[in-house]
Amino acid sequence: MTASHRAWIELDAGALRHNAAQLRGLLPPECGLMAVVKANAYGHGAVPCARICQEAGITAFGVATAAEGAQLRESGIRGEILVLGYSGAEDVPLLVRHRLSQAVAGEDHARLLASCGVPLRVHLKLDSGMHRLGFPWQGLEALDRVFACRNLRVAGLFTHLSDAETPDDEGLRRTRRQVRRFFQAVQGLRRAGRNPGILHVQGSYGLLNCGGIPGCGWVRAGIALYGVLSAPGDVTHFAPDLRPVLSLRARCAQIRSLPSGDRAGYDGAFIARRPTTLALLTIGYADGWPRSLSNGTGRVLVRGQSAPIAGLICMDQMLADVTGIPGVSPGDTATLIGRDGDAVLSAGESAQAAGTITNELLSRLGGRLERVVVSGQSD
Repeated sequence: MTASHRAWIELDAGALRHNAAQLRGLLPPECGLMAVVKANAYGHGAVPCARICQEAGITAFGVATAAEGAQLRESGIRGEILVLGYSGAEDVPLLVRHRLSQAVAGEDHARLLASCGVPLRVHLKLDSGMHRLGFPWQGLEALDRVFACRNLRVAGLFTHLSDAETPDDEGLRRTRRQVRRFFQAVQGLRRAGRNPGILHVQGSYGLLNCGGIPGCGWVRAGIALYGVLSAPGDVTHFAPDLRPVLSLRARCAQIRSLPSGDRAGYDGAFIARRPTTLALLTIGYADGWPRSLSNGTGRVLVRGQSAPIAGLICMDQMLADVTGIPGVSPGDTATLIGRDGDAVLSAGESAQAAGTITNELLSRLGGRLERVVVSGQSD
């Protein structure tokens, strides 16, 4: 890093390739990975992550919006790009121009898309129990009518598992029921002479808790592809060797010495209980670091040692108590996620301390954080 970086994300390309290979090892031979790169690849950076995955042989990508899909195409990503979220008529020009596939969320959505008068490649979403977007799994007549729409070419059928993260008996029972409902719909369509196209049921936890499901063409790999789970205590039935892809770092811009009893930051929220050394770090909640980690709830690593966050996290900066860490100087690097020497601070630990899940913590990392691809220890 150069002195021009105030705060940045490092992406370990080797770890991402390694994770893709580990997840592929759980799949049946006929099944491939769809790399889910929505929400800027869970905060990692959609374009660099998609490029690394494409170089590793992945040919299908999942996004949430047509704009996200267009960004990938404009950056040279080939293959299938499926918009998993809802798109209105205003998004159809993007779908057509960039050859994107669109999820169809129900019969009304199908009519809307078909009324735009242009051919669209679509995947039908089946509600097998999540009860968000999707055709009711029993509604074969509605599904059949979509196949008759002149402007819609059905290329796939998929569902979303609501309880895949819950590996206890009740969670597994609900997951199996959803899978059973999905394939009942598949069989009904085939009996009616309809080809449902490529089938995909599982996300990361569906794969890690159930293994590959025969008959499916894709597994939509999201959080696991980036080497983390939603919560640090999560236990899954399959435990491949996943390695975190993302490290988050910032600069120590200034060092302050406070006498005992002095205060620092907004509202004087930090009180020095002893002669104290504070480091000013060039990152804040506008960069996506949760304000709930203020006042010692969260920590950072400086020179391989732990330093609690001091006072309230500000929009663009925050303080860390580096008392007792020798030699901390302006220009030093502070690690918020990742490794510093022998010390490691995981995204899961910080997410748990902030009262959220890893998915949210990472996906909120802001756009002004430069994403830097590094070879890392996994190459």
